[in-house]
Amino acid sequence: MTYQVIIPVLVAFAITAVLGPIMIPFLRKLKIGNTEREELQSHQKKNGTPTMGGIMILIAVVITSLFYVKGYPKIIPILFVTVGFGIIGFLDDYLKVVLRRSDGLLAWQKMLCEIVVTAVFAFFLVKNEIPMSMLIPFSGGRYLELGWLALPVLFLAVIGTVNGVNFTDGLDGLASSVTILVATFFSVVAVGNACGIAPVTCAVVGALLGFLLFNVYPASVFMGDTGSLALGGFVAATAYMLQMPIFILIVGLIYWIEILSVMIQVVYFKKTGGKRFFRMAPIHHHFELGGWSETRVVAVFSIVTAILCLIAFIGL
Repeated sequence: MTYQVIIPVLVAFAITAVLGPIMIPFLRKLKIGNTEREELQSHQKKNGTPTMGGIMILIAVVITSLFYVKGYPKIIPILFVTVGFGIIGFLDDYLKVVLRRSDGLLAWQKMLCEIVVTAVFAFFLVKNEIPMSMLIPFSGGRYLELGWLALPVLFLAVIGTVNGVNFTDGLDGLASSVTILVATFFSVVAVGNACGIAPVTCAVVGALLGFLLFNVYPASVFMGDTGSLALGGFVAATAYMLQMPIFILIVGLIYWIEILSVMIQVVYFKKTGGKRFFRMAPIHHHFELGGWSETRVVAVFSIVTAILCLIAFIGL
């Protein structure tokens, strides 16, 4: 257990902790800074804070996982999806921050890239006969068989989760804190599972703990799309390797609430001719504009996720 669990956490944490003082000044020197939305007056002081810090998370996870690939080959598809979505996020960040193209990747370009990465993952599952049946929470071990619907559901689950994590990354330490808890849940499950993916899930826990040293309020670096898309890919791929995608609806409920708040806001705005359902979307900004401090929002969302993870354990 020490080899599978504790060492990956410590190694990934150490790598990220060491990379922080090196990469943050480097990103600042390159003027790879974040630009905040004008509606958020309290966030204007964050303009220029280095972003693309997700590179630190990816480096830590990949290096740590490489020590385990030979003995635990099933971590490879999780690494592929994590790095694949991380590269998409990197391209988006690079266009927005370095090349100053405000929109980054165009919507269709981003979606096409996400579909390609997801398709490769789906091909791997089918080719290697990894079941896409889903463990049903609170069912006593029963699995849901979707037949031909399994593939479209996979695309919805992966891309939805990725964009949900992306929307969650809007406050100092929010996406990091929530995802540490989700990754810890999957790590505990993976330790008792024959799938053999515990090293990579534990590496993500360690990398995020190290990243939080620099990402808690007031953050000295943001993960950017590089980190948030990578983490979304990790959560979705891990859930599928464990045959637990339904559990994302429980442990990752914050992600889905964030993405639903954006969808509701957009639809309501169009249907009412410019009225807003929330003060601002994603929903963490709604609470912030309602008077909550950033640290309170992060704390409450993290506590909710911790409780949801405990509920998910009961449902195993």
